[in-house]
Amino acid sequence: MKKPVITIFLNLFLFTVHSQSIAELYKRVNPSVVTILTESKVLKEDHEMATDEGIGSGVIISGDGEILTAAHVVNDAEKITVRFFNGEEIPAKVIRSAPMADLALIVLSWMPKKYTVAQLGDSDKVSVGEQIIIVGAPYGLEHSLSVGHISGRKEQKTRTSGFTLNEFFQTDASINQGNSGGPMFNLKGEVIGISSYIITESGGFQGLGFAATTNLAKKVVVDGNRRWTGINGFFLDDKTAWILNVPIRGGLLVESVVRFSPAYYAGLKGGFEKTILDRQDIILGGDVIVSVNGLPLTRKAFEQLNQVISQTTEEAHGRFLNQKSFKLKILRGGKIEELTLEFKE
Repeated sequence: MKKPVITIFLNLFLFTVHSQSIAELYKRVNPSVVTILTESKVLKEDHEMATDEGIGSGVIISGDGEILTAAHVVNDAEKITVRFFNGEEIPAKVIRSAPMADLALIVLSWMPKKYTVAQLGDSDKVSVGEQIIIVGAPYGLEHSLSVGHISGRKEQKTRTSGFTLNEFFQTDASINQGNSGGPMFNLKGEVIGISSYIITESGGFQGLGFAATTNLAKKVVVDGNRRWTGINGFFLDDKTAWILNVPIRGGLLVESVVRFSPAYYAGLKGGFEKTILDRQDIILGGDVIVSVNGLPLTRKAFEQLNQVISQTTEEAHGRFLNQKSFKLKILRGGKIEELTLEFKE
């Protein structure tokens, strides 16, 4: 049976109104979205270092030049350039990072001539089924729009330092390489998530994308103080330490150190030999951090490392309140040495 003409016209009208509202929303929020260009040093198979260029997305959240993005976009970067909607480019640096939550906060070296600040929404009020949009730079196609819905709310068992449970929105909106760090907006134009990762077998988007919630972002990098160290590492537990013949019960193997980061100025050294350990790719040959301010980095204490560095008073019991200098004991060449990790802010 054919639909009445009035029903067809009504459906077309509703579709047109909906399309116009999405177009208006995109036009309003798009100027707050930025493209993040990075340069990092990577270890090649011949032990030589090469420059690797990356691209991601972010969103400006304050008039002080703070930009929220994904940690994996900027954590390894020695050079960060932020490109705005009008083409203006400004250098930036990482100030806070929570890799386990895949969230980071970077700050511009100076403010652009024109900019739009996005509003952070309350992600706790978001329901499964709500429509959302994501703006980013998939495959380098800057300021691309994807539309979808909240498919679920996922909590990870792994906890971030500070004991905040990781929380992600699942979405069917397309997320691809270059979308990472891009904002997820609700229909009010509020940022409710930061694009993080996808589950895929082909390497492309297959309907399972995830974004860290903004309330998590507020806790760990916006209102919180998860300082960026410039260390990329691998935790050694009893098993992996025994395999590597390291005479400790646990510690952080430093795989690489970002140039001009706090870890770089502390004198920490990364590795130079790629291998697979416990089914994970790692880089051997670097320092092993065995304690911070006398706190041994056993499995139980490992999550406390960022608490210490982040000045978290409740979990650190006030021992390191407002501290900007930390004593590291490291294992280097079979000997224990002591270094000082300092933060300017």
